[in-house]
Amino acid sequence: MSRLLLVTAQLLATLIVLSATAWGSGLLLFRLTGTVATLAAIGFGLAGLAGAIGIWTGAARLPLSFAVLFLGLLGWWNGMAPSHDRNWIPELAKLPQITREGEMITVGNLRDFRWRTEADYEQRWETRSYDLTKIEGADLFLSYWSGEAIAHLLVSFTFKDSVPLTFSIEVRREKGEEWSSLAGFFRTYEMAYVAADERDIVGLRSHARKEDVRLFRLAATPSQARDVLLAYIADVNRLASSPRWYNTLTTNCTTVVYHLVGSVAPGWTFSLPLDPRVLLSGYLPGYLQRIGAVRTDIPLDELVRQGRISQRARTLSLDDPEFSKKIREGVPAGRP
Repeated sequence: MSRLLLVTAQLLATLIVLSATAWGSGLLLFRLTGTVATLAAIGFGLAGLAGAIGIWTGAARLPLSFAVLFLGLLGWWNGMAPSHDRNWIPELAKLPQITREGEMITVGNLRDFRWRTEADYEQRWETRSYDLTKIEGADLFLSYWSGEAIAHLLVSFTFKDSVPLTFSIEVRREKGEEWSSLAGFFRTYEMAYVAADERDIVGLRSHARKEDVRLFRLAATPSQARDVLLAYIADVNRLASSPRWYNTLTTNCTTVVYHLVGSVAPGWTFSLPLDPRVLLSGYLPGYLQRIGAVRTDIPLDELVRQGRISQRARTLSLDDPEFSKKIREGVPAGRP
């Protein structure tokens, strides 16, 4: 029995060391540059391998040495601080800030770019006001660029007498910086909110990037939509005052929204159970239908088919003041 416990402990310790080795090597590879990054990652990997071997050979100094090395790496990791002060790409150069007086909200740094191509665009930053008493509901856009598993999520709030107000959670990249989903695990990028006109944020994906954009009208009541919008406003302002790291797994365009909605969901007609589709965002429509957040009386395949708006959107000018109204034509309402 004691032998079995020893082997079990050794296996557990080995798993911990190898997991720490993989994480630490990735951190060094993505946070350092050039040859130094490669050599440091290889060196740390070899140290971790030696530590794992030491667990089984009784050479205690090897796993202890690796533990000291790993603690030093953790200290470096904990010392990394996100910043708002970097040389950002133009479309993420400004973060929105939102003020409220009574039932009126004012959105500063609202983005309303006009995209000719992804690299050719007219920059527009605006200040707009919205009346919370005139909110009608909320809609969700999913934009697919590579297969069905992953999509980018946008949440859009509709108003009786105003064009929709749309939010996107983005990787805030610096000029010359490329996106890597693996690098997103290692405090490489800051997070950004974009508050935008749909002609900008949807048009970028439908017109400039030629992505497959799908629209789903949510079943939220005006009161529920208002609650979610207020949760957005609070978090938008928190981020504007205190920078935050983006994380590919835990702080991304779906998980942040999931937590925002979850913070105001108690008492709603639907709950927010955990589900792998929160991470595999391309499959989110099935999850939304499961919880009753979209129409349940329409088969999912048909709901998806009717929600495909890219071709219709591309027939419209991004200067069309009725762009938002027209892309919703034929898309099922959130409630029967």
